Amino acid sequence: MKLKKQVTVCGGAIFCVAVFSLYLMLDRVQHDPARRQNGGGNFPRSQISVLQNRIEQLEQLLEENHQIISHIKDSVLELTDTGAVSPSGQLPFRSANGSWVLPFDGRPTFLSVKPQDCQFAQGRRGQTDLQMLDVYSLLKFDNVDGGVWKQGFEITYEPGEWDSEPLQVFVVPHSHNDPGWIKTFDKYYTDQTQHIFNNMLVKLTEDPRRKFIWSEISYFAKWWESADMHKQEAMRKLILGGQLEMVTGGWVMSDEANVHYFAMIDQLIEGHQWLEKNVGVTPRSGWAVDPFGHSATMPYLLKRANLTSMLIQRVHYSIKKHFASIRSLEFMWRQAWDQKSGTDIFCHMMPFYSYDVPHTCGPDPKICCQFDFKRLPGGRVNCPWKVPPRAVVEANVAERAHLLLDQYRKKSKLFRSKVVLVPLGDDFRYDKALEWDQQYLNYQRLFDYMNSHPEMHVQAQFGTLTEYFTAVYKANNVPQGARPPDYPVLSGDFFAYADREDHYWSGYYTSRPFYKSMDRVLESHLRGAEILFSLAVAHARHTGMEGRYPTSDYTLLTDARRTVALFQHHDAITGTAKENVVIDYGNRLLHSLQGLKRVIINAAHFLVMKNKDVYRFYQTEPFLETDDRRATQDSLPQRTLIELDQSGPRYLVLFNPVEQDRLCVVTVLVNSARVRVLTEDGQTLPVQLSAQWSSASQMSAEVFQVCASFMVRLPALGLAVFHLYDSADTPMTLRSETLLRLSGRGQTAHAVDPLPLRSQTADPQPFYTSTQSLTLGFSGTTGLLESIRRKDDPQELKVQIQFVTYGTRSSKDKSGAYLFLPDGKAKPYSQKEPPVVRVVEGPLFSEVVAFYQHFQQTIRIHNVPGVDGLSLDVTTMVDIREQSNKELAMRLVTDIQNDDTFYTDLNGFQMQPRRRFLKLPLQANFYPIASQAYIQDSQHRLTLHSAQALGATSLESGQLEVILDRRLMQDDNRGLGQGLKDNKKTANRFRLLLESRSTGNKVSQSRVVDSGPTSFPSLLSHLTSAILNHEVIALPVLPKKRGIPPLHTFAPFTGALPCDFHVINLRSIQHQDTHSPSPYTALILHRKGLDCGLETPNPGFNCTTTEGQLGLSSLFRNLDLQLLQPVSLSLMYSSPPMANDSSVSLEPMEISAFRLKLR
Repeated sequence: MKLKKQVTVCGGAIFCVAVFSLYLMLDRVQHDPARRQNGGGNFPRSQISVLQNRIEQLEQLLEENHQIISHIKDSVLELTDTGAVSPSGQLPFRSANGSWVLPFDGRPTFLSVKPQDCQFAQGRRGQTDLQMLDVYSLLKFDNVDGGVWKQGFEITYEPGEWDSEPLQVFVVPHSHNDPGWIKTFDKYYTDQTQHIFNNMLVKLTEDPRRKFIWSEISYFAKWWESADMHKQEAMRKLILGGQLEMVTGGWVMSDEANVHYFAMIDQLIEGHQWLEKNVGVTPRSGWAVDPFGHSATMPYLLKRANLTSMLIQRVHYSIKKHFASIRSLEFMWRQAWDQKSGTDIFCHMMPFYSYDVPHTCGPDPKICCQFDFKRLPGGRVNCPWKVPPRAVVEANVAERAHLLLDQYRKKSKLFRSKVVLVPLGDDFRYDKALEWDQQYLNYQRLFDYMNSHPEMHVQAQFGTLTEYFTAVYKANNVPQGARPPDYPVLSGDFFAYADREDHYWSGYYTSRPFYKSMDRVLESHLRGAEILFSLAVAHARHTGMEGRYPTSDYTLLTDARRTVALFQHHDAITGTAKENVVIDYGNRLLHSLQGLKRVIINAAHFLVMKNKDVYRFYQTEPFLETDDRRATQDSLPQRTLIELDQSGPRYLVLFNPVEQDRLCVVTVLVNSARVRVLTEDGQTLPVQLSAQWSSASQMSAEVFQVCASFMVRLPALGLAVFHLYDSADTPMTLRSETLLRLSGRGQTAHAVDPLPLRSQTADPQPFYTSTQSLTLGFSGTTGLLESIRRKDDPQELKVQIQFVTYGTRSSKDKSGAYLFLPDGKAKPYSQKEPPVVRVVEGPLFSEVVAFYQHFQQTIRIHNVPGVDGLSLDVTTMVDIREQSNKELAMRLVTDIQNDDTFYTDLNGFQMQPRRRFLKLPLQANFYPIASQAYIQDSQHRLTLHSAQALGATSLESGQLEVILDRRLMQDDNRGLGQGLKDNKKTANRFRLLLESRSTGNKVSQSRVVDSGPTSFPSLLSHLTSAILNHEVIALPVLPKKRGIPPLHTFAPFTGALPCDFHVINLRSIQHQDTHSPSPYTALILHRKGLDCGLETPNPGFNCTTTEGQLGLSSLFRNLDLQLLQPVSLSLMYSSPPMANDSSVSLEPMEISAFRLKLR
């Protein structure tokens, strides 16, 4: 009763003060003659203008008064701290089954998915001629010796085959420049790459018949920035004149296994935007000769960027042989989910072992090597086949030309047109002027001879990649990019890659997981920074404050874009570079992460200011501080400590990088157990206090630190403000109950007041922990997960987590950075001492932490309604630095009857069904996962969502496993010259989601297990992936001597986005002349494909789908949309602008880009 009285009295006091203040203000306005004069002397000439002035004066006075009232409110809240009430007026309590019931903001939420939005996943797919899963079923993978073409077969031809239609030969000189591998990016540039460009300028200019192709824009941009205007102009002339072609045009030649589609798109945009701004050229053809296997996502992205053709090289030798035998090395690559042919892109697969000269002129490397004129006697490189090249002279030109033509003809027999592509190059080639002369002069003599002898029926020349493709289309009488008659259509991907024997390149899917994880943290920050920066600049323009906003932050964004782009290189994110190169990448990642935190802080500062007039930006005095800090490039982040004291509140700004409202638990580190958290409008939130630990059984006691977790509702892509107080105890702040299960051998627990800690000797009986949604069972012996029961399920499902280790072979070839060559099946991980197991329970979350010698696993469940409370948050901290030639894997063992079928994602964009083949070695059944893998049967689906790229498989029915880290002591003979010995302590983060098939969707076991070439995550699964990959960023406001001006929530949208839409990016477009942003922004949207056959619980926010329709004109709160223009994915091609009030429409799985002008 006393509590109610206090609250009523204080509430009344605030109300009275507010009313009295307003009365005084009105009175002042009424009686102040000076003010009346300002209102216009000829009253009542315009009553409206007088009223307007009075309203403005009122607003000004209200603003002045706001701070006074805020301070009174803070004081009143302090007075009532003993009886604070939650938004719903309840206190947290424990229910009969022991789980906590929380006061909840009680806001009703609904879920409405239109039936039409479910049809896509159920629809019939168009048949393709080559479905890669079927190809795998068909092939024997037997590796028969093929003669001179070891992995192929003998090729024969009839001499008169080209009499009516001569063979067209395009020799395409190229140089493959890795932006970091054995040397760092800068070292390669200084030692080799700059010389390639400088020689290119001279040597291509000498003869207009000479051609060259280049792909890595990161290097080209570096050269361009140091070149003078004459060199730039000469290079531009070579490109626009068609002698030098930019192929793909990405910042790097991206890896395709570990990369997320956000970064694949971003590095493509960065390269294309650079080319458009500096050279004015648009790439037409894709060139990917070195990524270790190829993803189906890449052809989709290239097609959306308006490229017409593409080339790939590293494909399993058995698949190359099969495609060569059926003359299907050129095909239309179609997305498995495409019901028509809208995603088709023409693709050329190189037939032989490598992209070097011995393996590109034809099937016999012994002969082709004789036409690599860099290997002429006297040089540093020679031919391993012991027959050196000979310079072409009058005396031998006829014999040399016929020998080479024979290879060209044999190669051409593997294709359907009489046009043959012959790449001429290798890694870092053409860095010396001599090589340009050796290759170009000798080949020109051969071409001149061939072309002047009509009886040879050949037309040979230097060419670019697009010239080759153009000739193929012309020979088939079809337009650029169209499907030639009878050419096959293919769907699927090309993982895992093997280059010889059983040497599968499935190790790099996990190699150096620390940096794979850091990359994704950086990507999430880059996306968040792009969105907030774009919104802040638009709002600054809208309020006429552009001059006061630090738009110079755009240079930090550009730097981070280029760092993320560089790291997508196929020797960077893959973990396959030398140790010193890895450190160089790491330093770049860390530097850019710090820069992005600054961009986010500066944008958040501007956007949360209630009164923009008092906004001031000081470069040396940030308004907010970062959520965490990393001491070095290879250390894990440490949370920022928020220091509370009695003098007043600390303010906290939370950023939600997800495009839907979010109800979730947020944890911050504070220096007081008497913490109290309030929303912006003064409602007290339930808080769960838990300890910081210095070891398995010791609470951290050096400086008093405690984790405060609280439940928040955050606006989509928005910022919310919270107040933290150091105050006397409140019933809304509850301490976690912690139990240590010890083995009893001299182990003791050390608590720190006031956090309670119990310990007991572990027993083998399973133990359980629950929330409102989930009950988890754990092994009493191992402390690891045993079972999951969902709220509505009568029975629990066995979901057992085990840890296993793989060794490597004892003789001959061993595992290394690229290859996974295990010594047989995995062995259970074992250690002598039983683990310490820590069980923490409380109203907002419960967690179980099991401590082992080489890893510790934390499984946490959140007791909140919606997405955050429906899956298990799993963090596995791995440290295998004491191990030798070991790979640590986490294996899930369940009762799900998935037989030999499982599903892995490609680049976080789409799901790819997989089949475990017993005819293949164990390592061939591993696939890359960028974001998730699942197994399913007619009852359940179990998805392992991952926050970092790793290698995964299902080796037996009911199992799903993922390799967490690998430590290998030797090189695997692929050119790196090192093992993997620089392991770090690494946090691998996952979400484990168990879903049930809805009753109306229980389908036959065979149909679920074999769902054909497509499968899609559920809506809940998509949302789970989003919250895992885009964590809330908590930014404490730094205390100010002058006090903190009023802050408020920033919600950028007027309404909710359809919940099958994902905002990939809202990217400020570069200014044509300066390093600042233009008035334009690129909005890139992805509409997800949904499987509606799984039960969809309430996600905790209003969720609707709209059949792909989205109105943009009124989407952005307080901003005007002045331009809406559809553009290609890399922004290089524009369609006519749409009416500003148009809706945009996306098909399921479609990615679309739009140029917006917001102000």
